[in-house]
Amino acid sequence: MSAVEALCILLAGVAAGTINTIVGSGTLITFPTLLFFGYPPVVANVSNTVGLVAGGVTGVHGYRRELRGSLGTLRRLVPMSFLGAVIGALLLLVLPPEAFEAIVPALIALGLLLVILGPRLQAAAGARHSDAIVAWHQPVMMAGVLVAGVYGGYFGAAQGVILIGLLSALSAEPLQRLNGYKNVLGTVVNAVAAITFMAVAWDQIDWPAAGLIAVGALAGGYLGSTFGRRLPPSALRAFIIVIGVVAITRMVWFP
Repeated sequence: MSAVEALCILLAGVAAGTINTIVGSGTLITFPTLLFFGYPPVVANVSNTVGLVAGGVTGVHGYRRELRGSLGTLRRLVPMSFLGAVIGALLLLVLPPEAFEAIVPALIALGLLLVILGPRLQAAAGARHSDAIVAWHQPVMMAGVLVAGVYGGYFGAAQGVILIGLLSALSAEPLQRLNGYKNVLGTVVNAVAAITFMAVAWDQIDWPAAGLIAVGALAGGYLGSTFGRRLPPSALRAFIIVIGVVAITRMVWFP
């Protein structure tokens, strides 16, 4: 590995860790970077997943204030992310790389739509009947988090957009608190997928590349939590929408 290649992968890790903490889609930076330098797709995907776990840890730590009092919610959602991540990671190892290509842009678009309509959906549900929110929102949210976990374990790009869209549509919590939830759930998915890869596909991990991404993402998670927490809800939603549109464009027109 040349010094230029190492520096580019390190900086990609910083950018990915920053963006993942604020909204998600950091994989759209690190994954193409590894492909550009000649890493096979599966090796790039697996190594990227392992490396980005570090950024999730610093991102969660940075949002610790927003996460106070959230243990009950996380106890319901984290197992869904855990199970989904295991399924997704195993699917990556047995399915062809093209398997999810058609559905991924649609999932991101749905996430963006939920981000945009989230406040209106919350207000409409609350106006109809406050008990109705508890009656069906929680199981739907849990099922959605499970599906997002499968997707995250398989590939993970824009998983944060999907999670934020889902949570903002089905929860009355402030957006920054939901972003904290997203960071926890995304980190669980990445960590479980990484452990699964290390257990069954150790030879597919390029450790120098994963290590550089980890170092960069560690710093990026801190940067993202520092700046992301200061964004007002409207600005955060706008940033999420921009990143989501870029992700869809990247996947549809530049596969």
